[in-house]
Amino acid sequence: MNLQPLLSLLADGEVHSGQALGEALGLSRAGIWKQIAALRALGVDIRALSGRGYQIEDGIRLLDKALIADSLDSVARRLVPVFDLQFSLDSTNTEAARKAADGEQSWLVLAEHQAQGRGRRGRQWVSPFGRNIYMSLLWPFQTGVAALEGLSLVCALVVVKALQRMGGEGFKVKWPNDILFQQRKLAGILLEISGDVSGPCRVVIGIGVNARMPAGAGAAIDQPYSDLAAATDQVIDRNRLAAALINELVAALIEFERHGFAPFREQWMQLDAYAGQSVEIRAGNNSRVGVAAGVDMSGCLLLDTEGGREIISGGEMLPSLRPLSDAHGVD
Repeated sequence: MNLQPLLSLLADGEVHSGQALGEALGLSRAGIWKQIAALRALGVDIRALSGRGYQIEDGIRLLDKALIADSLDSVARRLVPVFDLQFSLDSTNTEAARKAADGEQSWLVLAEHQAQGRGRRGRQWVSPFGRNIYMSLLWPFQTGVAALEGLSLVCALVVVKALQRMGGEGFKVKWPNDILFQQRKLAGILLEISGDVSGPCRVVIGIGVNARMPAGAGAAIDQPYSDLAAATDQVIDRNRLAAALINELVAALIEFERHGFAPFREQWMQLDAYAGQSVEIRAGNNSRVGVAAGVDMSGCLLLDTEGGREIISGGEMLPSLRPLSDAHGVD
């Protein structure tokens, strides 16, 4: 079922009768209703107005591949010459991994909707249609998996810089790679790495940004969240945001491959939401309690405990943004 023609007609925010939609698309009114139901299942908020027709209140502006491409700087355009924009798919990270399996070295994919969006530790990433940013970049590294420490932190900083370009302020980062606004999660990163420990490898960098999360979809999120509309008090042009993310990400990846995490450490320290606070770090069945003291030159967390300073390379920081009962769940 191709839903894009119907969505294009409704995107203007005006009321369209079922008869007019059917005539425009060559469908019966029952066919229109089936497509309306399918769009709603993707998370599109379509109102049915008795005796009048259907409406997407305030309209919806879809991602536009040409507009995004025109906003890429010369370096990003050269290093990401091809990218894919999907109406709906299972997961942008999964799609990028498929491209890697097909032999692609670099690939960028964005989607209006994810049916099986994924966050860290296998959690669901709520992905309603046409409101947020879901993108994944397949990127090759020649330095090996062992040299990628701190990459997830760099990607979080990339997102903050792109959000600041949209006019927002007050964004913070939570180790290892969450982006917060007023202590609520606004964006997240998912890295999936394959390849040699010391030789060529490839990384799928998944980025999800809540641009304008519908309340109905937000009810499915299991932690306090925010979106860019709340942070900036305006409707964000997602095409501009997508281009800003791509430009910042490509520039940061070039810098990271040359110099590692060290050039980014000071920026992280300035944006660290939990620096100087008492936290608990959990990794599987193990936990550590102490005061967060920032990160080292490789992006590992520095934790001051009763037994002295410890260097933490992985785990989850609490106080958790999810209910405590969930934090005790199986990883």
